[in-house]
Amino acid sequence: MPDILDPRRHPYRADLAAESLRGRVEAPRYVEGELRQVGGGAAPLWSRPDASRGWASQVLHGETVRVYEAKDGWAWVQAERDGYVGYVPADALSAEVVPPSHRVSVPGTFVYAEPDAKALTGLHLGLNALVRVVETGAAPGLGFARLADGGFVPVRHLAELPAFALDFVAVAERLVGAPYVWGGKTRLGLDCSGLVQAAMHAAGLDCPRDSDMQMAELGTPVEVRGDLAGLRRGDLVFWTGHVGILTDAATLLHANAYHMAVAAEPLEGAVERIARSGSAIAAIKRLEPRTAQQQRVRAAE
Repeated sequence: MPDILDPRRHPYRADLAAESLRGRVEAPRYVEGELRQVGGGAAPLWSRPDASRGWASQVLHGETVRVYEAKDGWAWVQAERDGYVGYVPADALSAEVVPPSHRVSVPGTFVYAEPDAKALTGLHLGLNALVRVVETGAAPGLGFARLADGGFVPVRHLAELPAFALDFVAVAERLVGAPYVWGGKTRLGLDCSGLVQAAMHAAGLDCPRDSDMQMAELGTPVEVRGDLAGLRRGDLVFWTGHVGILTDAATLLHANAYHMAVAAEPLEGAVERIARSGSAIAAIKRLEPRTAQQQRVRAAE
């Protein structure tokens, strides 16, 4: 995490700050915070405790957060996975933290009341949601995993930790058609940087939440040429406030407000359209090749 204080990534306010920031920020009160776990499908996270505003992000089922304040139905938290700070509904969190054993490895799945494809479904779990499995493939529920907190999930929709996908671009491609939602990180709705983060997390790669963070911290710069030559699959193309993934040298995959969905389109056309709104490409970044150890991690799919 960068050393520069950023309220999106460092839990501090005028009246309260994390104990870890003592000496770096002035606050009348410092707290250690308490660990909590997301119990719902995906909890929206707001930059302010105001549900009438758009989300800033989401925290997924099974993820842990550190709560620094719970007040008026809101919890002010920092997500453990990506360090993002904000407010979530307090009732979306559980004081009991159950270590996960598996993650959802498909764009989305459901929790079934019984180990039966025709059973009643309830909770939706998005890509990268975390669960604790206590039994898999046992009769009569062949093909289903029984969860510690109740319900059943298809075994083939889960990957045992620490298994990850080998190609984050392939993960992102499976989300084509998902609706565009500012702050979203699941197939029910996601934004441009949420798509990049979700795909990279599914591949076991660290990735910050917002596009400006991603542009500053991911990969190495690639020369932005007027003819858009020299690009390849997996390169990240950035504009101010926007990011997309190249599926090949000429095709951009991105969650965007033009299509109001995750869409793949010719890079040249996207560049021309976005330029008409006054924004040129700000950077192109290339991710480092996986290490040999990462290559040995088995694919989740």
